[in-house]
Amino acid sequence: MSEENMTELLSSGLKNDYNKETFTLKHKIDEQMFPCRFVKIVDDLNYRPFSLFNFSIWYIELHGIEEPDLVQPCLNWYSKYREQEAIRLCLKHFRQHNYTEAFESLQKKTRIALEHQMLTHLHDRLVLRGDFDACEELIDKAVKDGLFNQYISQQEYKPRWSQIIPKSNKGTDDNRPGMRGGHQMVIDVQTETVYLFGGWDGTQDLADFWAYSVQENQWVCISRDTEKESGPSARSCHKMCIDSQRRQIYTLGRYLDSSVRNSKSLKSDFYRYDVDANTWTLLSEDTSADGGPKLVFDHQMCMDSEKHMIYTFGGRILMCNGSVEDSRTSEPQFSGLYAFHCQAGTWSLLREDSCNAGPEDVQSRIGHCMLFHTRNRCLYVFGGQRSKTYLNDFFSYDVDGDHVEIISDGTKKDSGMVPMTGFTQRATIDPELNEIHVLSGLSKDKDKREENVRNSFWIYDIARNNWSCVYKNDQAVKENPSKALQEEEPCPRFAHQLVYDEMHKVHYLFGGNPGKSCSPKMRLDDFWSLKLCRPSKEYLLRHCRYLIRKYRFEEKAQSEPLNALKYLQNDLSLTVDHTNPDETKEFQLLPSALFKSSSDFIPLGFSDVDQTYAQRTQLFDMLVNFFPDTMTPPKGNLVDLITL
Repeated sequence: MSEENMTELLSSGLKNDYNKETFTLKHKIDEQMFPCRFVKIVDDLNYRPFSLFNFSIWYIELHGIEEPDLVQPCLNWYSKYREQEAIRLCLKHFRQHNYTEAFESLQKKTRIALEHQMLTHLHDRLVLRGDFDACEELIDKAVKDGLFNQYISQQEYKPRWSQIIPKSNKGTDDNRPGMRGGHQMVIDVQTETVYLFGGWDGTQDLADFWAYSVQENQWVCISRDTEKESGPSARSCHKMCIDSQRRQIYTLGRYLDSSVRNSKSLKSDFYRYDVDANTWTLLSEDTSADGGPKLVFDHQMCMDSEKHMIYTFGGRILMCNGSVEDSRTSEPQFSGLYAFHCQAGTWSLLREDSCNAGPEDVQSRIGHCMLFHTRNRCLYVFGGQRSKTYLNDFFSYDVDGDHVEIISDGTKKDSGMVPMTGFTQRATIDPELNEIHVLSGLSKDKDKREENVRNSFWIYDIARNNWSCVYKNDQAVKENPSKALQEEEPCPRFAHQLVYDEMHKVHYLFGGNPGKSCSPKMRLDDFWSLKLCRPSKEYLLRHCRYLIRKYRFEEKAQSEPLNALKYLQNDLSLTVDHTNPDETKEFQLLPSALFKSSSDFIPLGFSDVDQTYAQRTQLFDMLVNFFPDTMTPPKGNLVDLITL
């Protein structure tokens, strides 16, 4: 509402073309619209790539509501909101500094609540009365009631990799899949079974088909050669998807070297495997003849079990050797977005490949990610490569509403906080947590493949529309090159496969190409699980108990050293994880409090009572951090508003 007090409403970029773009500005606080008097648009000259143009002219139009009947209530609310927050900051300041009369007087006059009643009760028991047992009981109830869930959801994940060494009956490698890249995997979460088919072993395409049982920790070879059992021929760069409800697996596409391409080999076959019957069915000899995609590789395929539909998008179309389309002067062709109706056995084209940047256009690509969100019924597409261009846009497609929504056009300034654009990124989705997980592979520069094969793990929070990186392992190999295949985590690779069991929250990774220029045919056959760990409710409860008991011990140490020592050994010790080196070290330093004189605890100008109140307040503020924002006092401090 003033030129001096500006709030960022949008940080974005514009494409260098003449298509109209629309941006929604932030316009609500607590679901209430707030008014704006000034809008400032700043052109970030440092960001703009000058190689694109020397000058340009832009036209910007602002749309909003200016009818007094609608704006005035927002102005009234805004004024009231600022007044209320100012009073809450004063209340917080008065209570923190034990200005009891000022606090009670202001609260009585305004009747504005500083916090949820539960936290007022906690403050009374902890800070005013020093009733630590009652304090622990309150925290215990808060955890049981799920009040710490919001805090847990906002914590960063910590990745925990484990190498899976399956059981072997014969003691030979025949009981597990061999080295490969460009293979395909799907997981049946109901039975905890991972299915793996095909791939390239560095010399030839494979046609073996495997199932791994998580519960039995064992691979079973379903078929050494699926082609001999009326199934698909040997292939790589194909795609598979699973219908867990009907226990069926579909596979489409493959890569063929230009030397073996002819009109017959370029037919796009389409197969379905029935898990219970252990049989393959050829659904189509050539999907393009049935209204579906031509023969493609490095495309993406998703299953919608609820509507019994399959969606396939992108992929490079293979052309006959020597054809005009295959010549170097011609641009490669890419496949569009198709839907396959499983029940009817029919294909429909939803979007053609488009070079335009219109609101409903989609740009096809290879090596991208596409995921289906079963709850909001949207496809999410990002990354990939188109000719020599690596794409870092991100869009969703509403399968029921037939609508494309651009989440990010790839021009935003926060490009450092999105997965690195590159090839063979692998992604999974968790509809329950509303998250997308991405394991990156080969980065942009293929000529420097040795340097650029690195893995990092990213998470996209769909509701908050933000990315976070939880894992990078490019440094580990550089610092310890002799440990190429590490025991703690998989070595960097591309052309690997990743599947996710959203029910048990575990990822499974198999194989890939480590990108060794000295061994171009080398492929991997290692098998890993990945769990993303956040602090559990049990951990937070133990940690809060530790904080309370630690302070209780320090308070006892000032007046009753012997009792404090017994409390340290019998009560405080129970809240420490003695297998954790950091916690153990901190615990071992606590007895030093027994040897401090009482004057060491009290800063100059403070009385015993002031110091006790201040320290208990500090502990209260630490515990408050675990509660939802809607329950807590305001985050800021009154003194921070004073500037020099």
